[in-house]
Amino acid sequence: MAALSEAPFFSSKPHSTNLPPTKFHTFPSKPISLTFRSTYTPCFANASPSLPQDPDPGTDSDPDPTRDRRRIVRVAWEKIVRWSRSWRSKANTDVLQRTNKVVVLGGGSFGTAMAAHVANRKAELEVIMLVRDPQVCLSINERHCNCKYFPDHRLPENVVATMDAKSALLGADYCLHAVPVQFSASFLESVAEYVDPGLPFISLSKGLELNTLRMMAQIIPHALRNPRQPFVALSGPSFALELMDKLPTDIDADVQLVISDNSSDVTGVEIAGALKNVLAIAAGIVEGMNLGNNSMAALVSQGCSEIRWLATKMGAKPTTITGLSGTGDIMLTCFVNLSRNRTVGVRLGSGEKLENILSSMNQVAEGVSTAGAVIALAQKYNVKLPVLTAVARIIDNELTPKKAVFELMSLPQVILTLLRTILVLYRVYEFD
Repeated sequence: MAALSEAPFFSSKPHSTNLPPTKFHTFPSKPISLTFRSTYTPCFANASPSLPQDPDPGTDSDPDPTRDRRRIVRVAWEKIVRWSRSWRSKANTDVLQRTNKVVVLGGGSFGTAMAAHVANRKAELEVIMLVRDPQVCLSINERHCNCKYFPDHRLPENVVATMDAKSALLGADYCLHAVPVQFSASFLESVAEYVDPGLPFISLSKGLELNTLRMMAQIIPHALRNPRQPFVALSGPSFALELMDKLPTDIDADVQLVISDNSSDVTGVEIAGALKNVLAIAAGIVEGMNLGNNSMAALVSQGCSEIRWLATKMGAKPTTITGLSGTGDIMLTCFVNLSRNRTVGVRLGSGEKLENILSSMNQVAEGVSTAGAVIALAQKYNVKLPVLTAVARIIDNELTPKKAVFELMSLPQVILTLLRTILVLYRVYEFD
């Protein structure tokens, strides 16, 4: 109980107690007693027995909410920076210092970009590109540029090209594999005799072998006839052109991690990297047909779910699919014009024939060949993939882009989601 004897104790000026606005009336001069509700008790828990006086008009007793918010954000950011520095300091950061020679298999756009990227990290590093095109080899060695893919970008002086597999692979510390998936097995078989059994392979290739459904993690050791060949898969949102332009990318962290830690989710990285190319074709078709952003968002969202369903059925971790190697790479490939697979989709959606599109390109769009392999995997693991299946049928000229897109837009999303939820619950209780 608190006794209040005079009305002048109350003021219309707000106090720092943060009470709700209250209307005050004239009280009689005789003291009266008021009972404060319990909801207000915490506000006065640490207050002095006497009633608070009005603050001095010239001072501001209320805390500045903007200043407090900024302080909270600053403290949170400082914690993140400290955590990042601590984590990186524990990683194996001397890999680059101990590396003297890196060989890059393939003279395509991404192989060239990665060769330049690695060479720029250490001037003393010997970076050898093993290429098959004599003109590309000559232009790299004489003009320090890849005349076929990056004629206007100068390569670092420590990047050298060769067509001799033996000299390229001799004494290499790491091998970056950038040969298209469909040609990888035959290429590796031709150089297998020069590959050291302990040479770590870092795969930059994304896709599935059409006839065998194999991933690069299976193709490389089989082609080299060495099941214990060290292997890691490199992925993440990164375009070759932006690497050449030295724009920021998360590939730095990925390179460091895959070289120093070989325990990542290879299946998740490879499946996401392969399927996102097929999804990018679908996204391009929507763009080419001018169906708008709503259709694009719906289709890509459905495609992301399909990739997750198949990948997890194959043993991948869901966190890999939602990370840089999954969602990050999907966003880049589906929404940016630099994507080869998206470009194929745009042109298909605009009415061009697939054979004309492919014949006019000087690079490989892996999603075209991967689409058929994805459907075979879906059947093998009993997963329904409407978007990715539609792309495969369009590639096989069995379905027009217009009919495919409007069929996909009519999918009963809510019913499918509910059925999947019921199925999951059934399986949980069945095995409980």
